[in-house]
Amino acid sequence: MPVASDQLATRQEAAPGAATATAAIGWMVFSVLLFSIMDATVKWLETEGYGVAQVMFFRGLFGLPFTALVIARGGGRKLLRTRRPLGHVTRSLVGTTTVACFFYAYGHMALADAVAIGFAAPLFSILLALVVLGERVGWHRWGAVVVGFVGVWIMLRPGVGVLAPAALVALAGTATYAWATIVIRQLSRTEPASTIVFYYMLTTVAVSAAFLPFGWRAPDLGGWVLLGGMGLAGSTAQIAFTRALAIGPVARVAPFDYTALLWAILFGYVLWGDLPDRWTLLGAGIVVAAGLYILYRETQKAPIAG
Repeated sequence: MPVASDQLATRQEAAPGAATATAAIGWMVFSVLLFSIMDATVKWLETEGYGVAQVMFFRGLFGLPFTALVIARGGGRKLLRTRRPLGHVTRSLVGTTTVACFFYAYGHMALADAVAIGFAAPLFSILLALVVLGERVGWHRWGAVVVGFVGVWIMLRPGVGVLAPAALVALAGTATYAWATIVIRQLSRTEPASTIVFYYMLTTVAVSAAFLPFGWRAPDLGGWVLLGGMGLAGSTAQIAFTRALAIGPVARVAPFDYTALLWAILFGYVLWGDLPDRWTLLGAGIVVAAGLYILYRETQKAPIAG
């Protein structure tokens, strides 16, 4: 998924040196690789008969210890106190819905197609920022949004392309991901990041656990290895992602998030023989270009102007 553009508004840093910038890019590329491995593992598990709820449950379960460790080192139980429980509930449920949508899509369509659709998140973020936050959007970014959605339309190609229930679910997941970034932006004004992540992970585990009786498959040894590897890859990826943003400006490291499409194409071809067609690649290219332009405009001194 693309780096949430709202992080640009909360991080004002001096330009790092060449070595630090290179390290930040390296951490981002590494995190994208690990997230891609996690996505491919999710798809593999679902093709082996594991349900979305079960995969989500173990993904969250393996992520909770890491989050708890961060909280313990950062202040302990006082970080769990909040005056905005409703905001956390909203963010957590929306985020859990996003994961469910994408995990479902990974299991029912080509991995690269689902990842490419996810790149439309910044387009939805701008629309939601306008409606929910009342932000002004200039014609430059409006133009990028329109062009970006043309790219989405090319990828989906109603009637002749990948438009199917799974693709619509992926698109819904993209929209809810953008919604989550808006809620996170609001929560971040008063809530620590580790607190937001903890309640989100806890909600993912609780919600997915409620659905386990309807689709549980007892893991064999190979299943446990894959489930554990998925959790390890996802948690390590989060560490690498956080490290990248800690030492390098979002504007410099965010574009490398789009390397996820390259990994999705590689894993999809090697593991399942899937290759995106030229229209999917064309649409994805347009969406990526629009996203990069939006990122560029939001790093300018006066982003409200356009």
